[in-house]
Amino acid sequence: MTKLVLHGRKVVGGCAEGEALVTRDRISGWGGIDPRTGIIIETRHELHGRSFKGKVLVFPGAKGSSGWSSQFHIARLAGTAPAAMLFNEMTTKIALGAVVTHAPAVTDFDQDPLQVIETGDWVRVDADAGVVEVTKRQS
Repeated sequence: MTKLVLHGRKVVGGCAEGEALVTRDRISGWGGIDPRTGIIIETRHELHGRSFKGKVLVFPGAKGSSGWSSQFHIARLAGTAPAAMLFNEMTTKIALGAVVTHAPAVTDFDQDPLQVIETGDWVRVDADAGVVEVTKRQS
């Protein structure tokens, strides 16, 4: 079993773990997700039809309007939000989205999480310490 450790900067504190759901596409909140199910509904998105509910969502950042945070807030209220969020690009849109989601969130990594984490890996996020432990899935 291969384990990796990434270090980053806390956006929202807390600890969570779960299966990774990784995309190299930015995620749109308004019109890109169904917050009642956690399913990505943007037609041309590489994760179209997949749910981030309870997953550690690994993505480059947010796109779209300021409605991003409201959609992720609704997902939290519906119980369909990601368990944690790991992203590369910090913007005010994603910062507010991470805060209203209440999920541990980390950015500014010492390694690009999109290069080392794959969908299906098991990820433990300790956002308070800025530490992400990745257990690679078995082939």
